[in-house]
Amino acid sequence: MEQLQQIFKDQPYHTDNFFLIAGPCVIEDEALLMQVAERVSAICKRLEIPYVFKASYRKANRTSVHSFTGIGDVEGLELLQKIGKTFNLPVTTDIHSAAEAAMAAAYVDVLQIPAFLCRQTDILMAAAETGKLVNVKKGQFLSGEGMKFAVEKIRQAGNNNIWLTERGTTFGYQDLVVDYRNIPIMKAHGVPVVMDCTHSLQQPNQSSGVTGGNPQMIGTIAKAAIATGADGLFIETHPIPSQAKSDGANVLQLDLLEPLLEELVALRRAVKR
Repeated sequence: MEQLQQIFKDQPYHTDNFFLIAGPCVIEDEALLMQVAERVSAICKRLEIPYVFKASYRKANRTSVHSFTGIGDVEGLELLQKIGKTFNLPVTTDIHSAAEAAMAAAYVDVLQIPAFLCRQTDILMAAAETGKLVNVKKGQFLSGEGMKFAVEKIRQAGNNNIWLTERGTTFGYQDLVVDYRNIPIMKAHGVPVVMDCTHSLQQPNQSSGVTGGNPQMIGTIAKAAIATGADGLFIETHPIPSQAKSDGANVLQLDLLEPLLEELVALRRAVKR
């Protein structure tokens, strides 16, 4: 609770609520970031949901060499910093190497470690040494129990500000499944746990070189996560998913976010009772 109060100190929120990490998958341009941040922050203020704005300044893990990766590292990070200052929000982005940790930490409040990199000791230690909150996504190949080692590495570097994120487990070659046992299991490591409601619906390894998805199930994933005790939700959103330059097949259309959050707030308070 202490680290949540620290990161959300500038936001009034209902203590029974979950927190939300949301934004477009990748930084496409300033107008998109401003549109999403303004809309989502207004919704979260009304519903008293603590909010972290998320966008990747660079996508280093695209399937195809032809896929969009970003507008430039410094340009993207400067836009994230601008969003944080404009809307008085904490912001987060993912890093893909140890060398990126200090650079990104100068602009954002939370460093996100991608699922495929959650065992990379040098990345975890570099992120920890910045002193920023570190959000580690559980690898699609790992159990919730196995994530205790990522937590140990970050704590060993002197940083106790840690979140873990569940984002599904590989099922065959082109699908993921969510094992909700991982939420209480990872909470037992003594850290807040987030459910990634959009990436857990990916359908990777498509022959087209573009990842597919099942966005119609985002609400189901989110509701089940709240029911099983998730502290936070991660939901990528875009005004026009079909035009998104990354993960358009599994993001939530921006207009659908508010009614979903209203349902989730009601469910959370029922569960807390």
